[in-house]
Amino acid sequence: MKLKIATCQFPTSANIDSNFQHVSNLMKKAREQGAAVAHFPEACLSGYAGSDMESCNELNWQKLARLTIELIDFAGKLNIWIILGSTHRLNKPHKPHNSLYIINNNGQLIDRYDKCFCGGNKEETSSDLAHYTPGDHLSVFNINGIRCGALICHDYRYPELYREYKRKGVQLIFHSFNAAHVSPSALKEMEAETGIENHKYNWGTTYPSITMPASMIAVAASSHMWISCPNSSAKESCWGSFFVRADGVITGKLERHSTDILLSQIDTKAEIYDSTIAWRDRSLSGTLHSGTLVKDQRSSNRVEI
Repeated sequence: MKLKIATCQFPTSANIDSNFQHVSNLMKKAREQGAAVAHFPEACLSGYAGSDMESCNELNWQKLARLTIELIDFAGKLNIWIILGSTHRLNKPHKPHNSLYIINNNGQLIDRYDKCFCGGNKEETSSDLAHYTPGDHLSVFNINGIRCGALICHDYRYPELYREYKRKGVQLIFHSFNAAHVSPSALKEMEAETGIENHKYNWGTTYPSITMPASMIAVAASSHMWISCPNSSAKESCWGSFFVRADGVITGKLERHSTDILLSQIDTKAEIYDSTIAWRDRSLSGTLHSGTLVKDQRSSNRVEI
């Protein structure tokens, strides 16, 4: 099965009207260039609490709902799927979800993924958990015969999520990020934490720019999944949006601070290198070795030469 995907980036902000305009413009551009899906960064419509804005208290919920409905309708008019990052309000006093709305090309909201692993301390007073309620489910859906799933940013630290999606037969993951809007002072602190002496050995200078692309490469190769990785391009953005083939090869990347789309076509029938295909299903079921084990005293005695 083939599918053309537009991985979209723009400088997200607390201005919902500006975000809406960027999203609608990039949806149109994606459709004009033949994409069946437009995939957007984390919290790109609402703005991301703790980064684009101080807190969710700044949100105009009525405007956010109205513009979300407009984008859902616009997806139907354009005949394009959209994977849209936003904030989903809960009843008081609960904090909202950090979500991806899954919207089909008929202009229907068919599912919502809520970020399962929000960053933060156990007291839930720092990072994401200071602003958001975590989710409790995976989202699996089909686009043109391809089984898809969704994840958000800090979820990348938990490969168990990818393996669970693999058990469900997922072939393509839409993994939205918002590793951006970093102030010059915060950037210096982040770079110091990684160790300036180590920068020359890595493709980035911060934890996000080092570990996020590396994790996407590793999980694509180990679970044989295609991954779309959009990021906000708000300065300072830690890395430009990119796309990973199921063998772990990055096939395209955008410049960090641009407003643009990255077009990628996947073909699930193509012969792509997969060194773990013979044993992956067995490892997923808990058998953690390949081949056939034997009973041999020299094998069982592990403390003699």
